[in-house]
Amino acid sequence: MKIAMLISGGGTTMASIITAVKEGRLKNVEPVLVISSNPEAAGIEKALNLGISKEDIVVIRRKDFPSLEEFGKKIIEECKKRQVEFVGQYGWLPLTPSNVIKEYEGKIINQHPVPLDPGRPDFGGKGMWGKQAVCARLLFVKKTGRDFWNETIAHRVTKDYDMGAVVKAFRVPIFPDDTVDSLYNTRIFPMEYVTQIQTLQDFADGTVREIIFKEPLIRPEEYEILEQCKKEAIEKYSH
Repeated sequence: MKIAMLISGGGTTMASIITAVKEGRLKNVEPVLVISSNPEAAGIEKALNLGISKEDIVVIRRKDFPSLEEFGKKIIEECKKRQVEFVGQYGWLPLTPSNVIKEYEGKIINQHPVPLDPGRPDFGGKGMWGKQAVCARLLFVKKTGRDFWNETIAHRVTKDYDMGAVVKAFRVPIFPDDTVDSLYNTRIFPMEYVTQIQTLQDFADGTVREIIFKEPLIRPEEYEILEQCKKEAIEKYSH
């Protein structure tokens, strides 16, 4: 399965996937393209050091195109050059164009560091990525005093941020004295890599399954608390 990996920053998940392929822990998967939305992304150097050729590392910036559709056409063009069959978003920040989602329908996923409950209030949406999302989750758990756990997620990409079906979720504990950094660095980061590697293996093997959550993640009386936590987290980490 030839894959393209979309990044915007450090590219640590991308690097873990390439390493897993090289070490034989991820089978029948071939990374053939890295697309960065940021020319200064540290992940570009990581990809080069891990053996991805310079020609297969492409910078595509949203601001260089007059429309989202043209942005998407360029992404599709680079993917087709390399016969890409699957697209993974690993720290990719731009809104993915609808023509890219249509081209790879059912074969494009995104990673998320905290729980999602697609179709109901959760820790997704605009501004909810990286430490912002982790901060919102941690604030919510501490304010409500329940569900002292976190999940790293792989979910399908749709036209709206973080609304696609979840296909993989791994749970880690949250401790009372956790900070955003302690939770992110010691338990979320390592499990994010496992989540995405296993998700790719599921797709390569044809065994992927969508996860249906019977109970809502957020109770109706907690909706206001959730929004407060998300707003506070975005303000704190907006820099």
